[in-house]
Formats: sequence, C-alpha cells, structure tokens
Amino acid sequence: MSDRIDMATLYRLLAFLSPAFPIGAFTYSHGLEQVIDDGGVENAAEMQAWLSDVLQVGAARSDGILLVHTLRAARDGDKSAAREQIELGLALQPSKERYLETSAQGTAFIQAIKAAWASDNSTPAARIFAELTAGAEELETWPYPAAVGLVAATWEVPEEAILTGFLHAFAANMVSAAVRAVPLGQSDGQRILASVQPLIAATVQDVLASDLDDLGTATLLTDIASMAHETKYSRLFRS
Repeated sequence: MSDRIDMATLYRLLAFLSPAFPIGAFTYSHGLEQVIDDGGVENAAEMQAWLSDVLQVGAARSDGILLVHTLRAARDGDKSAAREQIELGLALQPSKERYLETSAQGTAFIQAIKAAWASDNSTPAARIFAELTAGAEELETWPYPAAVGLVAATWEVPEEAILTGFLHAFAANMVSAAVRAVPLGQSDGQRILASVQPLIAATVQDVLASDLDDLGTATLLTDIASMAHETKYSRLFRS
C-alpha cells in the first residue's frame, strides 16, 4: 500500500512540480524537436509511441531511479550516498544538450527552493540539504532528478507520490513540446497524457523496486537526436 499524503504535503508536491516553478522546463524537448524534424514523430500516435518508450526504457525511468535513491540516501542521513547520486546524475548524460537540460533545471530548482521554501533542519535530510546548498560544501551544479529527490526527502514527500508527479511532469512537458512543434491539437495532447497514465503507474512500481545497477536506457535514437540537435541551426528548444 502506498504512503498516505496529507494536504500540506500534496500542496508542496504540486508546487514543486508545477509548470509555474521557475526552472524553464518549457524550453527543453529532450531531443524531440530533432526527432520531429527528421520525420520520426508526425502525429499523435507516433508521439504516444515515442513518449512510451522514453518512460519505459529511456531517461525518464533512469531519472526516476536516481530520484528515489537520492531521496532514500537523504532520508537515511547518508550524505555521501546522496552526493554520489548527484555526481552520477551529471555523468550519465549522453550529450551536451542533455547535460544542459538536467543541470540547468536542477540548479534552478535548488535555487528556487532556497529562495522561497524554509526548512527547520530537524531531520537528517533537511540537514543534508542545508549543508549541500550553503557554506563550504555548497554544490554549484545539480542534476534535476537528484535535486527533486533531495527536496522530496527534506520536505517529506513520499516516494510514490513524488515519483508519480515527476514522471507526469516530464510527460506533460514533452506533450507540450509536441503540441508546439509537430504541431498537435490540444485535445490530441490530452489524449496522449491520458493514454500513458497506466504506463506511468507501472513505471513507478518498476522504479521503486529497482536499484542503481538497473540504471540504463535503450532509447539510442533519442540520444542520437539530442546529439544532432546540438548543431541544429534553427530551433525552438534548447535540447
């Protein structure tokens, strides 16, 4: 059975993963813009297939594993393990633009949290957050999933809830990119989001049962597209 979530925690979850949270998520397409230009996604069915692959065997799943293990390390007071997940989240990026995608969003996420959300440092996770975001140990660059995992531990958002929200936010951002770039209609976008709900639920359970040895992707064409996007002359998105 999943952990229950109270209304105050739900509010924090919704705020942290809202499109209004200032991390610039709308400027990234995860290589999708290049895929669209290459003719790989031309309609709603093809977009649904692309998104399903990224959620099941792509970076969305691996990011979820990093998020959960960062959350668990912070919750358990293991700062060394938390730092390892942060370093791993940066090292795993397959291209310059995907590195930018995760590091720019993750760093902006931490900065926004520091500026607006107070923590009383009463838990091991809160103390780790304070130590890694201020003073001599302050980190300058954060991968987005590890940043979200640390913040979820600090503000005590349950694993299943934050992971579901994180994967939904990723899917919604990709659908938004497709609506603009394919282009798709708004109704098509909502149908795609509705269709991947069971897939996101299944991916959440898969991720919760995974360890770090399960990290890895099988979406090579998406990774190659992100590399090709680096030299794209005209673009809507940063990745």
